[in-house]
Amino acid sequence: MAAAPVGALLLALPLGVAVLGPLFAEAPATGVAAPYAGGDSTHLLGTDGLGRDVLALLLHGGRSALGMALGAVAVAYLIGGFLGLLAASTRRRWADELLIRPLDVLLPLPTLLVISVIAVGWRGSPIAIALAVAAVNVPPVARLVRAAALDAASSPVTEALRVQGESRVRIQLDHIARSVLAPVAADIGTRITLAVFLVASANFLGLGLSPTAPDWAVSISRSREGLLLQPWAVLAPAALLVMFTVGLNLLADRVLARSRRRTQEDLR
Repeated sequence: MAAAPVGALLLALPLGVAVLGPLFAEAPATGVAAPYAGGDSTHLLGTDGLGRDVLALLLHGGRSALGMALGAVAVAYLIGGFLGLLAASTRRRWADELLIRPLDVLLPLPTLLVISVIAVGWRGSPIAIALAVAAVNVPPVARLVRAAALDAASSPVTEALRVQGESRVRIQLDHIARSVLAPVAADIGTRITLAVFLVASANFLGLGLSPTAPDWAVSISRSREGLLLQPWAVLAPAALLVMFTVGLNLLADRVLARSRRRTQEDLR
């Protein structure tokens, strides 16, 4: 079976659960049943350590787990991508250094340490966690976009466009921005996977959302002690996270392969 359909299927299920899940179940309530109860007609996947329905937790836990990660990557590319394109297009070395060097200072910082520091001040805030994850991803995104755009900015095509009198804005948005789409497509799958891991790690370690929040990573953290009693409370949310990351990377690889074929055809 081709990788693209498999990736789309793996990606569609967790995304569908995250987006549409809350429409099909009420918010999980504490103490509705015995802790770590097995599945029955009322609770198909059993209950967690607080007696909450595992299926309801799954249906309500995806928006925070995936929403924070996707939002963090979007902010990282919005800021880092803009800085990278700006640094690549400037013809003044001091301007390039001024834009990129401050970001190099942030690269060696441990990501979980940054998230931990921010989480201390804004504990339980999903926006704070998303911004923290975005902050640690801005430097590598900016450097990636800058490196990809430098070749295009110094290419004969760009020089020809400048000689023809094309505006800098059009050159940036049309030619140079399109030239970085392939490396961005290759990076975005890994970047979102990393963001999902960081968000899940923060929630798992108790640095993010409340310990009782209906989040997939929080559910894994709270229910791991009862894994042998009620495995679905841990395995079900873990499976959805794995499906999302694997499906996303399969689709990203497919997009990259198509981009490479088009580039080869253009060269011919």
